[in-house]
Amino acid sequence: MSPRLGRSMRAFSSRTAPTMVWGGKDFLIAPSILSANFAKLGEEVDNMLAAGADVVHFDVMDNHYVPNLTIGPGVCKALRDHGVTAPIDVHLMVSPVDRIIGDFVDAGASYITFHPEATNHVDRSLSLVRAAGCKSGLVFNPSTSLDYLKYVMDKVDIILLMSVNPGFGGQKFIPNVLDKAREARKMIDESGFDIRLEIDGGVTVDNIKDVAEAGVDFFVAGSAILKAPRTKDAYRSTINQMRTNLAAAKRAPALKK
Repeated sequence: MSPRLGRSMRAFSSRTAPTMVWGGKDFLIAPSILSANFAKLGEEVDNMLAAGADVVHFDVMDNHYVPNLTIGPGVCKALRDHGVTAPIDVHLMVSPVDRIIGDFVDAGASYITFHPEATNHVDRSLSLVRAAGCKSGLVFNPSTSLDYLKYVMDKVDIILLMSVNPGFGGQKFIPNVLDKAREARKMIDESGFDIRLEIDGGVTVDNIKDVAEAGVDFFVAGSAILKAPRTKDAYRSTINQMRTNLAAAKRAPALKK
């Protein structure tokens, strides 16, 4: 372990940890701040949480692993300093990943997920996240095999499936990912571990029921929620429609504790 990451872990243990339990909900909705108005980010996050969102999703891009550059741990810390206590779900689209894990731990991340192709040692990187007190997870691009999970199911709390090619918001959902979701759900159920199945990309009011019926229980939605007129009432209306459609899903996952 690097001295830098060791300091990060000690710093984490000495401060108040953010909320990290699943909250006892069948389904979690996590708006992505990639679609937020960054000039009013604190207000945007306050409004989406007041509207019924469960989790704040961060898309962290380095213009190396993916062709875009977004936000870093400073934004995460700013939201914690602003008073945000909801879980912050950090999706790292960066390479390498180990160095930045500690920075997001210090900044107040609750969940940290990364792409297996972005690290030389998947097991070690997952262990670093958990040792720091965060929930850990692996992210799979549309064409990436789930085989990476074979020997690390005991170290993941989240399996995140990309239903678009990563790099930009506002893309269309790739329907073939539903087959991968069914495969991942089968792996989770057979493992016996308490693992959330998350999906990110093109999730809308219209398709969220189908996604849930494929076994997904954790939904990232950016432009479907954070759009004009950018008011708390508008966000609440969209989130409520999503929850109504989720309630009608034929296959509801077992309740997470």
